[in-house]
Amino acid sequence: MKRITSVSVALVLSLLCGLVVRAQMHTPVKSTGLEQLKSLAGEWNGTKADGKAVHVTYQVVSNGDDLLERLDSTDASEMVTMYSADGDRIAVTHYCSAGNQPQMQTAPIASAAKRFEFNFVRATNLASPAAGHMGKLVVIIQDHDHFTQEWTWFEGGKPAHTELFRFTRKS
Repeated sequence: MKRITSVSVALVLSLLCGLVVRAQMHTPVKSTGLEQLKSLAGEWNGTKADGKAVHVTYQVVSNGDDLLERLDSTDASEMVTMYSADGDRIAVTHYCSAGNQPQMQTAPIASAAKRFEFNFVRATNLASPAAGHMGKLVVIIQDHDHFTQEWTWFEGGKPAHTELFRFTRKS
């Protein structure tokens, strides 16, 4: 009987240790900036500078650790951008309709912010550094129901043009 009790205690302790290790493994660094961006979760309607309609949705995913953006424009195919904490920075990977995946990040964010500037770090599936790609994104949250995005396209290693989107939360 003592042997069964000892084995049972050892088994319970092993399971508890495993749960503690698992919980510690999923303790992400909290990012004030990412928490602020998560306030965008939901559906938004917007316009481009030329007046064309654009629609974006945000969804908090990956057990609350990431923010998924789906951007759909009337004159372009859907694009997806994933926002993730990277220490005191925010990193994005943009799955572009151009077929490449630029990765950008902010500078360190020390406190709650309303303006997030993402700059190019690297890209996958990019023929060369001079090939066309998104190289900068600026997200500005005006209030709970309004925000803007500025996407800058780079060509030949320098900014070629910037597209401004203005969004209003869909009711």
